[in-house]
Amino acid sequence: METFFILTIVFLGLMVILCLYRAVFGPTVMDRIVAVGVIGTKTTIILVLLGIYYKRIEMFVDISLAYALLNFITTLAAAKFFRVRRSIFPGVKFLKDRRQTNDSA
Repeated sequence: METFFILTIVFLGLMVILCLYRAVFGPTVMDRIVAVGVIGTKTTIILVLLGIYYKRIEMFVDISLAYALLNFITTLAAAKFFRVRRSIFPGVKFLKDRRQTNDSA
């Protein structure tokens, strides 16, 4: 049974690496935010599985719940922030607005 938990943790770790690729090279900001949220969820599951493996589930569940709550709040805050801003680079939104006003004038 312990081999199952180790293999599951390794598989989830590989899936985190795939999500990390999407978080770094995602086509849009919202894709990146979703990828980071998925990484947080997978990390929470890995923490619970580690708790089962080490037979200290009560400690690891507390840690994973705190991590999941922090991940959820951060994802919501980032989504709300980038819904208005639309870019991760400072000033990009304003440059697009200036180009549109200059083209119409």
